[in-house]
Amino acid sequence: MQPFVKHSGIVAPIDRPNIDTDQIIPKQFLKRIERTGFGQFLFYDWRYRNDGSDNPDFILNQPPYDKATILLARQNFGCGSSREHAPWALLDYGFRVIIAPSLADIFYNNCFKNGILPIRLDEAQVDQLFERALKQPGYKLTVDLESTQISDDQGLSIPFEVDAFRRQCLLEGLDDISLTLEHEDKIAAYERAHGIVAD
Repeated sequence: MQPFVKHSGIVAPIDRPNIDTDQIIPKQFLKRIERTGFGQFLFYDWRYRNDGSDNPDFILNQPPYDKATILLARQNFGCGSSREHAPWALLDYGFRVIIAPSLADIFYNNCFKNGILPIRLDEAQVDQLFERALKQPGYKLTVDLESTQISDDQGLSIPFEVDAFRRQCLLEGLDDISLTLEHEDKIAAYERAHGIVAD
């Protein structure tokens, strides 16, 4: 998993509450088990018309938002089913940060496991970011995980909270498998001691 230390990018404000995982990545695209290749299907029903052409009204089809790497959303982002394909699609598209007043618990946890930093801010702070992002197309934020600060080049600075263990895992790029492999020697010793594997 790619480490996350500090990230600067364009903000895409999607001003809709309760965006569920089926809107993030519709069910017909869940047949693959690889983690890559899902970005093209992100927000599929909103990004494309029935004939497969781009929907010009959707924000990610409009420059400069089509280059966004920070997603700004409203409450309850990532609700619905627990599909891990949702953060896979967001990451594959290019998003590294999700900012919202609230995120569904399972989605929130899945983001950390896949190298995305989900940030919960209060409604007033999210409103402030929406105002700036909508008034200034191409609005950029810098998210510093070491100092747990969000900033822009206009003097804005917002602290955010993140669990210490999850923060460290992101900083070091450790997913569940990597964490397990850090104890590979102890696992191998246990297996040998219990006759699970031969020496």
